[in-house]
Amino acid sequence: MAAVKTDIEKAVHRYGDMLLRISTIMLGSVSDAEDVLQETIIRYIEKAPFFNDADHEKAWLIKVAVNKCKDIQRRRKRYSYTEMENIRDSFIQPENTGVFDSLMALPEKYRLVMLLFYVEGYSTQEIAPIIGRSASAVKMRLKKGRELLKEEYIKGDM
Repeated sequence: MAAVKTDIEKAVHRYGDMLLRISTIMLGSVSDAEDVLQETIIRYIEKAPFFNDADHEKAWLIKVAVNKCKDIQRRRKRYSYTEMENIRDSFIQPENTGVFDSLMALPEKYRLVMLLFYVEGYSTQEIAPIIGRSASAVKMRLKKGRELLKEEYIKGDM
């Protein structure tokens, strides 16, 4: 087990930056690329493959990372997806920065339904099973979220 741990540490040290760069370029997201790197390392630990040489090991790691990136890309195509960084960028305009900050100050249960409804475009019927509540509960959270957002925004302007 100690030899495997040493091999993993060496592989991460040797190829980690390269795998992160490849994943970031494929996905356009550092956070997703970091997830891919972690999943690749986990796969390495689980499979404990035998490699003929360093080039074989490198090729295997790249293949696993690329496949993980492709999985994320397929998931993105299947489901509407907006990076949190992109959401922040869309509110960077001076007149909207306070709205984003106010939204982020809301409790999670209101912030989530507000983001799903207004940013991702989900209907209340679609949000209900995602959060495990009824459609009417989603409508109530939207109503309360709008009220809280208004209060936060006004408080931020003072």
